Amino acid sequence: MFTGIVEERGEVVAVQDLPDAARVTIAGPLVTSDARLGDSIAVNGVCLTVVEVADGAFTADVMRETLVRSSLDKITPGEPVNLERAAEVGKRFGGHIVQGHVDGTGVVLSRESSPHWDLVRIGIPAKLARYLVEKGSITVDGVSLTVVDVSDTPSGAEFSVSLIPETLRATTLGIRTPGDRVNLEVDVVAKYVERLAAPHFAGNPAAPEENGVTAEEALS
Repeated sequence: MFTGIVEERGEVVAVQDLPDAARVTIAGPLVTSDARLGDSIAVNGVCLTVVEVADGAFTADVMRETLVRSSLDKITPGEPVNLERAAEVGKRFGGHIVQGHVDGTGVVLSRESSPHWDLVRIGIPAKLARYLVEKGSITVDGVSLTVVDVSDTPSGAEFSVSLIPETLRATTLGIRTPGDRVNLEVDVVAKYVERLAAPHFAGNPAAPEENGVTAEEALS
């Protein structure tokens, strides 16, 4: 599990294409300072397992499902990436619950800069938009952010986030431009709630009624 608080901006050293997979090597002196085989490190929000550590870099295998779901399918040597080690029990939890299981990708639509923050608008697939709420949490390229607003569009939906100077400096979100793909992970709690509520949406006769309103109506 991660928190979405990026520890270091690393750099892709090498990418080896394999049948239905890839092997990547990424430089990150901080995250590799105590890394061991089998440890988890999030790369642009994607949880990867360390299979080798050497000279301030680590190597990880990326399976087909991850390549299909995330922007790691287009990763290239020299590219900067956001890195975070797995959360430590007993430490302060600065972001939100992040699994490192990317749900899909979005596209940067626009960004508006000011002296103290940037407002970035991102397009999101309609199937993921239902998990976003104003002032809720979203992970973008491994960065825990607060949703400013969400709006539907003919092709799906879009949302905006405000980035403070520290986020712009310490993460790749400071250099993303319109047209760039970003990895998205929605709040896992919302997905579990939807799953648990599914029987009520299906008209389960056992669904309770409160104050004359069915669970199905209350959740619609």
